[in-house]
Amino acid sequence: MRMVREYRHIKMLKRSGRGHDPLGAVGTKPGECAVLCPACPQPGLNLPPGWENAPSSKRWLYSLFLGIDANFRLKRKHVSNSSVDPTLGDGMSYFVERKPFVDFLNTFGDLIIQDPSTCSNHKAVDAERSNKGLAATGVGTVDCARHDVKRPRSVGDLQKSERYINMDYLYFTTLEGTPLNELVISYDIACQWSVKLWERMKKYPHRLHIGRNNSRSIVFLVPKFHLPAHIMACQTTFSFNFNAHVGRTDGEAPERGWSHINPVATSTREMGPGSRQDTLDNHFGDWNWKKTSLMGVSLLRKIQTALEDGLGATHIKKWKDELDLWQRDHTQPNPFEPCYKPLTQNAIRRELSEQDASDMASGSAYILHEAVSASQMITMGLDLEDQQRHLVVDAAELGPHSTDIQKTQIQIRRNILKRKIDAWITVQHLYIPSLAMIRAQSTQDHSDDLAETISLILPSSIRQPTPCDPRLHEMEWKLRIPQANDALDDLREGLRLRAYLYIDKDRFQRGQYHNTRSRGIIDRVQVKINAAVLKYRVARNALLSLSGILGKVGWEIEFPPLLDRDVKQLSGDDTESEGHRSLSWIWTHLGDKSQLNEERLQDVLRIEWCKSKARADRWSEEVQLLLEEMRRVLQFFESMADKWDARAQGMCFIPKERAIDNGLAAYSAKQAALYRALKAYCQRIWRFVPRFVQLGLSVEVVPPELASINDDDD
Repeated sequence: MRMVREYRHIKMLKRSGRGHDPLGAVGTKPGECAVLCPACPQPGLNLPPGWENAPSSKRWLYSLFLGIDANFRLKRKHVSNSSVDPTLGDGMSYFVERKPFVDFLNTFGDLIIQDPSTCSNHKAVDAERSNKGLAATGVGTVDCARHDVKRPRSVGDLQKSERYINMDYLYFTTLEGTPLNELVISYDIACQWSVKLWERMKKYPHRLHIGRNNSRSIVFLVPKFHLPAHIMACQTTFSFNFNAHVGRTDGEAPERGWSHINPVATSTREMGPGSRQDTLDNHFGDWNWKKTSLMGVSLLRKIQTALEDGLGATHIKKWKDELDLWQRDHTQPNPFEPCYKPLTQNAIRRELSEQDASDMASGSAYILHEAVSASQMITMGLDLEDQQRHLVVDAAELGPHSTDIQKTQIQIRRNILKRKIDAWITVQHLYIPSLAMIRAQSTQDHSDDLAETISLILPSSIRQPTPCDPRLHEMEWKLRIPQANDALDDLREGLRLRAYLYIDKDRFQRGQYHNTRSRGIIDRVQVKINAAVLKYRVARNALLSLSGILGKVGWEIEFPPLLDRDVKQLSGDDTESEGHRSLSWIWTHLGDKSQLNEERLQDVLRIEWCKSKARADRWSEEVQLLLEEMRRVLQFFESMADKWDARAQGMCFIPKERAIDNGLAAYSAKQAALYRALKAYCQRIWRFVPRFVQLGLSVEVVPPELASINDDDD
């Protein structure tokens, strides 16, 4: 096992050219042995001359996309120590140097205090994970967010949870010395982590500071799969779909990398610190090289998809100006959020109460009971109907093994509800006398009925020829509209919560106890979702009945039937990808369209237009980003070949031993030929890309390096 480690270490040094350097392994700079991403901007290797001075309209093409994440499966037990088992290549590739990292945590660990989350309850950050018997509870990493490649000096151990201080160190360390002006940072808790990032940076050593000025743009976003678990404000502000100059990036690159490294976790958690770090470094390097060698096929597949699915944008000047203004400054009004909110049930109830007060003052109030007006009678009926639904759900959970206490609680609730219903029916008969006769003439004895099964017979349930005051129909109509809106709000909230719980269960919960507990929580949320669905369907059925009586038309557009396939989370179901998903109408519902004035109608259209334009812009940007990445890949391979050629020519320090001279020269030639072969392969499979792009976009945006590719071959 020791020889395997030494072999891996020597091969890593050899492949990074340390054998051709007179300083050898001792002169290796931090991160120098990492395999770099050929498609990411690498100053000195694949960026064109003058890229620093590119106009603002083109600077985003040289953006560096980073994805930050933590993996709690890569634990390490308290086995050995760094003195007995030191790493052979400390800080040479992907892991950060151990001693500076430990000193940093010891110095600032107690100084950095994390504020409570203002978004969803991100347990990865807030929860104190058990670290009993563990030297490391996992690792944090920084990846290339568009190509799934590990960054140099971007991996470090976690000691408690996904603490900001650990992730800050990895983020600033991997960016140390990076001269790029455009950064896009993807992190599943970016909405919280980025808030005081610059305040924390000021406390850190100067080498961890990155320049912030007017010419540097840093954007923080949330990966697409994780976004539905955030509150609604985050789902627009931190969305890859709505922010400009990010293409079709999804930000989930680290998650894909975990599928490669997780099978190693069982072995590495038993290793000492040095063995584990060297092993993980080796696997990360293998993953990066596989990505490098398959970069040609990967980018070709992506640009084919982008050209097929990209759509042209529509121009509406006013909304476009609002969108451009918000994209430049997020403090401006967000065009993706509605300015007009649907009326809630509480708002309508207040409005009816104020109307009662006004009618009483004028002497025209519809009041037949000394304490309950007609509108209050309808409102109380809807409340009783809602209590019946909840009681049905809770009673259904009683099983054959339920305790006497549980059965007693349900029976007490039934008794209380029945007394309320009896009192309410007495008031109802004052306003609808015919119902008293109908109930009295009923041959069936309802005295033993369960409270949740008693028919309330609200105005929407009354059929001809039973007389009913039209004012009662109108009052129920006004209350049913916001009831349907409230039900949809409850449904959306439940779906967002369920999406987050599934993510938490899949990523962080291990073992039968924790999985069973998570499953129980998800089941309780599902009960709330089912209750919201039933509430909406009851409200819609009442609207359907009342619309025929009152002659209401057009309301079905805003309140369509809620089918089972419509009940899905914002990110769609498992059969739909992010770029092709169909959004369920429940996420675009804005209330009763009959109440919309011209301004609100424009508000609805503006939001839909902004979403459509953002979707089209992302596809167009994706094509431009892919073309630039293809150009960078070709230049990167040529630059690496030139570096190996230069190493072969600069071997004057080697003693005049012919065998060593020949071996070093041969290896340099082999590596140079390898990179030129990769370049030739990419040129061959990309030879038709310029023509496809010109046909698809009808503009000349193809970089010269791609435009010169010969496409006359078969």
